[in-house]
Amino acid sequence: MDSLFTLPSMWNLIISTIVFSIVAKYVHVHLHKRGIPEGKKRNLWVLAVASLLSWGAGEAADWTHEKIEVSPPAVVQPVSDNSPLLKAVDQIPK
Repeated sequence: MDSLFTLPSMWNLIISTIVFSIVAKYVHVHLHKRGIPEGKKRNLWVLAVASLLSWGAGEAADWTHEKIEVSPPAVVQPVSDNSPLLKAVDQIPK
């Protein structure tokens, strides 16, 4: 069961940080071009939009990682000398 409070993967952190930086810069420039004056409301708007989109990108990265993740190969136990199989093979007449 997935918990809400699990640590994100490294890909999630990297991708969401990159997306946050790009989106924050884009929204900041877009609002400047639209003539919205700088201030707390504008900064909060940039923070909210960049946070939501970076969170979504990070979740998409985790979802993709889960879908392509390959389970590790099973560990093969070495056969010991007192294995029941070896005892049974030793009892076969030659």
